[in-house]
Amino acid sequence: MQNLDSLRPPRHPVDPRAVRWWTAQALVWTVPPVLLLAAGALIFAPARPWLLAALAVVAIPSALYVAFMPRARYRVHRWEVTDDAVYTSAGWIWQRWRVVPMSRVQTVDTVRGPLQRAFGLSGLVVTTASSAGAVRVQGLDHRLGADLAEQLTEIAHAHPGDAT
Repeated sequence: MQNLDSLRPPRHPVDPRAVRWWTAQALVWTVPPVLLLAAGALIFAPARPWLLAALAVVAIPSALYVAFMPRARYRVHRWEVTDDAVYTSAGWIWQRWRVVPMSRVQTVDTVRGPLQRAFGLSGLVVTTASSAGAVRVQGLDHRLGADLAEQLTEIAHAHPGDAT
């Protein structure tokens, strides 16, 4: 049995396809406002200077976000499941590292949104008996996510405790 007192970073990176998934997500959120402002600048000549200024204010940070966020997230996001705990590391600006003892695991859910499915990915949501809330592992290969959910359920079920 592993000692939970010896804290260490989780060992496994997310699937490399997560970079493309996060890039697609970023584009879904950033492209529509940029296109709307660009179209407005073309159509409404009297407001063109203001719309072009707004376009620059929106487009430049959006481009930087799309270019850098996915790779930054990939460098940080890690996960690991042992017989004793679930370890996660996430975030690209505010990084969060969590260790959840198996005795605190209440439910394990798989999540596959439309973009995740398109990239062959899934995520896990491990609900815990903790005020910090659920632990999420995003960007897993869909088969690995299903196997991991099954493994976590079996380990949590076999682990003593009532998850409270």
